[in-house]
Amino acid sequence: MRMKTALLPVTAAFALAATPLAANDPAVVKPVDSDMHHFMEYGYEPAYLRLKEVLAKNLADRAAWKPVKGDALTLAELTNLLVARAPDAKAAKDWTKHSLAVRAEGENLYQAARKQDLIAARKAWTAMVQNCNACHQQFADGEHQLKP
Repeated sequence: MRMKTALLPVTAAFALAATPLAANDPAVVKPVDSDMHHFMEYGYEPAYLRLKEVLAKNLADRAAWKPVKGDALTLAELTNLLVARAPDAKAAKDWTKHSLAVRAEGENLYQAARKQDLIAARKAWTAMVQNCNACHQQFADGEHQLKP
């Protein structure tokens, strides 16, 4: 009897840890800074600028690909957070569509970088930036258009 009682808190803790959390639950995903400009400038911009520069070059060795993999993964994963930042419920469907398109191309970029495939990486990079621009067109009045 004592053994069962002792295991109850441990079992409950594992059950709680295994419970999936909803990405749209404000207790789970809560912006640290609600200003979208700050999120883009400090989250996305540094990786974007590095990728823009490095993908214009020929990447000769494994060491050259490491920052591409890191920045591609960062951008793709940041976009998961972007989904939760829809400006309002009315815009959520379009916002999510754009966000998922950016994430998909960010993932493609990451996978291409893992394979050290420069042609596929540049293709995914261009597609990702085009999807960023489509979102900016709709939600930022066409401002902040990026160049791959």
